[in-house]
Amino acid sequence: MAIASALLAAVPTSGEEVTIKIAATSDVHGNYFPYDFITLSPGDGSLSRVATRVRHLRDSLGTDNVVLLDNGDILQGQPTAYFYNFIKTDVPHITARMLDWLGYDAETIGNHDVETGHAVYDRYRKDLGEIPLLGANVIDKQTGKPYFRPYTVINRGDIKIAVLGLLTPAIPAWLPETLWSGLEFEDMVKSAEKWVPYIKENEKPDLLVGLFHSGGDSEKMTGSWRENASRLVAEQVPGFDIIFMGHDHRLFNSADAGRVTVLNPANNANFLAEADVTFTVEGGKVVDKKITGSLYPLQSLEPDSAFLAAFRFERKEILDFVSRKIGTSTGIFTVRDAYFGPSAFMELLHNLQLEISGADISFAAPLSFDAVIKEGDLRISDMFTLYKYENMLYTMELTGGEIKDYLEMSYSLWTDVMKSADDNLLLFADSGRQGAKGDYAKLLNPSYNFDSAAGINYTVDVTKPQGEKITIESMSDGAPFDLDKKYKVAVNSYRGNGGGDLMTKGAGIPHDELKSRIIKSTDKDLRYYLIKELEKRGSISPEVTSNWRFIPEAIVSPAAARDRRTLFGE
Repeated sequence: MAIASALLAAVPTSGEEVTIKIAATSDVHGNYFPYDFITLSPGDGSLSRVATRVRHLRDSLGTDNVVLLDNGDILQGQPTAYFYNFIKTDVPHITARMLDWLGYDAETIGNHDVETGHAVYDRYRKDLGEIPLLGANVIDKQTGKPYFRPYTVINRGDIKIAVLGLLTPAIPAWLPETLWSGLEFEDMVKSAEKWVPYIKENEKPDLLVGLFHSGGDSEKMTGSWRENASRLVAEQVPGFDIIFMGHDHRLFNSADAGRVTVLNPANNANFLAEADVTFTVEGGKVVDKKITGSLYPLQSLEPDSAFLAAFRFERKEILDFVSRKIGTSTGIFTVRDAYFGPSAFMELLHNLQLEISGADISFAAPLSFDAVIKEGDLRISDMFTLYKYENMLYTMELTGGEIKDYLEMSYSLWTDVMKSADDNLLLFADSGRQGAKGDYAKLLNPSYNFDSAAGINYTVDVTKPQGEKITIESMSDGAPFDLDKKYKVAVNSYRGNGGGDLMTKGAGIPHDELKSRIIKSTDKDLRYYLIKELEKRGSISPEVTSNWRFIPEAIVSPAAARDRRTLFGE
């Protein structure tokens, strides 16, 4: 009887008010269990805690008074997703089964979901069953129509809720075309201007929700694409009541011009974005609505025991996978050293890239803000520490001049222009400059764009501006370095496609020319080849080759020690 009463609560009588809570996750990044399968330790957030919060909401408000949405980037990050993306592919995807178990109503695809490739996201869409995978601006080139569902309608008694899904269109700036073959990505404002009138006319919804995998900083251009246009849509396209945004991993709760409630729960299911909509219904029609928004913290909640019990077999299966030994480490490799000069962590990655590719020079950056490979057994989990993303490895052709310009931009993103030892070495965010997203927020720019090089010897003068910082002295084998000569460069596919703008704005290579510069590419993700190479080696030892250095050392040394304390409390 209690359940029946709760269900009937969403079907108001004349003049009655009813409140429906619309909740959204975003950028979960494979964080399904309250456990970090990379560090092999308890983890924060996760879908297991979302389950606890949603159970409470449905128990208190009524099942039909809660709408649950996800805003993409759920298929990448933790080994949980990787295992079901690429290893165990003969069963329905764990993520789809979890969203079904949790009772999600819709999901928008994210750029890291596209990064998994057609084989994965096409299968995943099928496995989602009745849960629509949205993406109105992901266009099938052959038909000219959306490849995914553009929108969905959710009915709650007399109340009709339409949800329009949009994806950041900057995919071609990050991902190889093989992963999104046959698709193109429309500008978000243009797509919304087309779909909002269509939805209004054909569906006549009482509430229009935008579920946008895109952030809020509309000034940020990635190549020729506006990467974060969620708030721009709110400002320029009338008709939305609520917009859930994501992608940039930044908590946000605001109303634009008092018209649209905009919410962002950031990443890893540490928060749930919640919009409470109170409808006034007369004669079966909505005559008024009031909306408030909040961000509910999940970290302190106990994981839902029924959720954990339902997926206990999968949890053990993933733990067995990441615990497999692939070799031995004779010492400690830490990312922290990589911010302040050559490091064992980056040298390991550079050497592996050079070994796999046969290139002359390697470019690579610390892809995790703060990670460590410990001494002892080397396991699959350590490979997610060493390499965070499912990028392929490219071998590209660059001139010596392009290599220098590439590094000029990288170190200008990385370091401040110092005048004395009292200045910062690193380029920090401050009150007038918003920091990078998520873990990187103390820095002005994310460290996954801090590329260093192996295969050449060079100095970085931190007293000089971009264009004058880098002096390349020679190849690392002692041969002369020639600005006019063409070299083979090992670089991940994100960077090779223009990600971070180091190839385009830095090296000065037009985006449409990048593809012609690729000599070869691995057919599997780089982590796969790193595992194979380390299995072949058997053991690794931390070694540092000082092929580059910051100068002048007299002001760099005290600044580096001080900046290290600022970043890591050391």
